[in-house]
Amino acid sequence: MQSKSTASQAASSTTRASTGIAGLNDILGGGLTPSRVYLVEGTPGAGKTTLALQFLLEGARQGEKGLYITLSETAEELRAVADSHGWSLDSITVFELINDMNLDPDGEQSILYPSEIELGETTQSVMQQVDQQSPARIVFDSLSEMRLLAQNPLRYRRQILALKHYFSSRHCTVLLLDDKTSESGDQQLHSIAHGVISLEQAAHEFGPERRRLRVVKMRGLKFRGGYHDFLLGTGGLQVFPRLVAAEHGRKFSVQMQPTGSAGLDRLLGGGLVPGTSLLICGPSGIGKTTTAIRCVLTALERGERVAYYLFDEGLSTFMLRSRTLGMDLQPYIDNGLLVIYHIDPAEVAPGEFSHMLRCAVERENAKFVAIDSLNAYLQAMPGEKFLILQMHEILSYLNQQGITTVLVLGQHGVIGDVHVDVDLSYLSDATMFLRFFEAAGQIRTAVFVIKSRTSNHQRTLHEFRITPNEGVQVGDALETFEGILTGLPTYRGGTAMMQANDGQAASE
Repeated sequence: MQSKSTASQAASSTTRASTGIAGLNDILGGGLTPSRVYLVEGTPGAGKTTLALQFLLEGARQGEKGLYITLSETAEELRAVADSHGWSLDSITVFELINDMNLDPDGEQSILYPSEIELGETTQSVMQQVDQQSPARIVFDSLSEMRLLAQNPLRYRRQILALKHYFSSRHCTVLLLDDKTSESGDQQLHSIAHGVISLEQAAHEFGPERRRLRVVKMRGLKFRGGYHDFLLGTGGLQVFPRLVAAEHGRKFSVQMQPTGSAGLDRLLGGGLVPGTSLLICGPSGIGKTTTAIRCVLTALERGERVAYYLFDEGLSTFMLRSRTLGMDLQPYIDNGLLVIYHIDPAEVAPGEFSHMLRCAVERENAKFVAIDSLNAYLQAMPGEKFLILQMHEILSYLNQQGITTVLVLGQHGVIGDVHVDVDLSYLSDATMFLRFFEAAGQIRTAVFVIKSRTSNHQRTLHEFRITPNEGVQVGDALETFEGILTGLPTYRGGTAMMQANDGQAASE
């Protein structure tokens, strides 16, 4: 999957040093500028070592020599990290500045170096190893030990500058790892390095920790700024570039498509238009998901590929309910037209979800997307600011790709004051509401469309029912009812109601 921005930079990326991480390369417009020194900073456990190993292994795949200089971890520990990802470090040289020869059994000095070894000698050892190996890629792990050996900021800065000039003269692309143990606000490394990549991890009250990265600076490169979510798992870092809808777009047909229910089509002014989104709102149990399934099934019958993102309901319950209502989805799962992604929202970061959508559209060629529901997506991410802006980018991207999107949003309450935690109606192109109301001692359902940007929709309220035989049904306009939206309407005429559950016609 390649964005337009990445494709447009393909020519320049031939002179770039790939990081070995596709998402990070995309953020950087192709990779790093070779023969420069870069800082990778982050607290312990953020993923610095894994990123560094991927960087060196990518160089090895391209025939470049790699050298890992470690002051903080042993070679055995590094190999254990590599083994956990299924990697071999045979193609990389690991140089330990910590070994048994450095220990002073009679002294009380640091286990790293006896007192007579100075920072200058440490730097000299690094240079000597580089001269012997002549590597194209180097990882220096970590600068915190160098900072402690220097003992004062001036000496530390001079030694880092000396290393920088030395590496540049040897045409090495270098990653300096720093665990951010220095005093808050120390920006010396930022000013020295050619580029800075910052890794962060944060633990919420529930669910796993979330990781994200930001390119703080990158001289001479146009990169995608802001925070980008990433996962640290078996196989290394997987980075999800922040979605920018303006970078994506293609031509598509805007011919209106039916929903599968003649009544819904009349309400919407003809049906659904590719490149638009329909938001279905209503309280729990009113029929939002069933309405979405009806639209999905019609798209499948047209031969379109559909991606359904199920957040709330169990997959087995979802399939059983659909089959009971005469909308069996299993044949379309079997032939590959329908893919249902059952998502645990507590485990998925916003950037990962955007990446899943892009993969469905650009790799699987999905033409119809359903998200059920937005409540779980939004509520499972407390502390994630600007989620509405992210949803705006997602919908803009899907619209520009010509995707027909159906969104489900649950509301609180049953009758009367029905509300939602977050108002997303302004993001959608069409908005449909389902509301309960009482009539003749029965709970009934009304449906109405309050907005459609692409058609002249009906503005009347209609009765709505779901039956196993008929599926989604829309009745006549409730013209002789007043106050339906309050939940307790007044009946003033002879509107024929749809067949009641007991088989008898209602006679309000």
